[in-house]
Amino acid sequence: MKKPKEFMTDGRMAWLVIIATLIIDQLIKIEVKTTMTLGQSYHVTDWFYIYFIENNGMAYGMTFINKLFLSILRIVAISAIGWYIWRVVKRNGRTRYVFFLSMIVAGAAGNIFDSMFYGLIFTASSPYYVSYFVPFGTGYSSFLMGKVVDMFYFPIIQTTWPDWMPICGGEEFIFFSPIFNFADACITVGVICLLLFCRKDFENTEHKEIASKSDNNTIEKEERK
Repeated sequence: MKKPKEFMTDGRMAWLVIIATLIIDQLIKIEVKTTMTLGQSYHVTDWFYIYFIENNGMAYGMTFINKLFLSILRIVAISAIGWYIWRVVKRNGRTRYVFFLSMIVAGAAGNIFDSMFYGLIFTASSPYYVSYFVPFGTGYSSFLMGKVVDMFYFPIIQTTWPDWMPICGGEEFIFFSPIFNFADACITVGVICLLLFCRKDFENTEHKEIASKSDNNTIEKEERK
C-alpha cells in the first residue's frame, strides 16, 4: 500500500531537522574545542560572549546526576522520543508538532554525541593548550564518558545586590548566567514551543491511536462473520 504524501513529507522533514541540527551543533562545538583553550572567551557584546567550558552534566551545566547514568538516560530518552515522533508522523500529526519534537530529540542527540565520542577522539581540553584530534580510542576518556562542550554566554544583566538585602546583599547578580550550546537551545526552544502551541496535539494523537485500534477491531470482527 502506498504511503500518504503527508506521511512521507513529515517524516522527511523530521529527519532533515534532526540532521541539520546535529551538523550545526557539531560544527560549532568542534570549532570551539579545537581553536580555544578551556575558559577562554570572546567578547561579542556586553551581553553576549563565546565562552568555552565543558561539563559532565545535563543541559546548562547541571551536574546532579552520575555521568554514566546520565548518558544512558539520554539514549533511552532519545529512543523514546524518536519512537513517539514516528507514531505522530504515522498518525498524520501536525507538521509544527513534528518539527518541535524533532528539535528536542536532535538537541538531546547532539549532547549525547559529545559524551559518546569526544572522549575517544580528542585530547583533554586545558586552559594552557588547545585540544586536538587523536586516533580513535586514544582520547582523554572512554565511551559515554566524554564531556559536553558549551560556549554561549548571555549575561544580559550584570549588577550588584543592594547592601541592605539579607543573605545576598553586596554580592554580584548576573541574569542570565548559564553557559550552553546549540543543542541545549534547541531542546529549550522545542519544549517551550510545544507548551505554547501544541498542548492539544498529544491528546489528539492518543485519540487517533484509540480510534485506529477501534476501527481495526471492527474490521476484524466483520471479517470473522
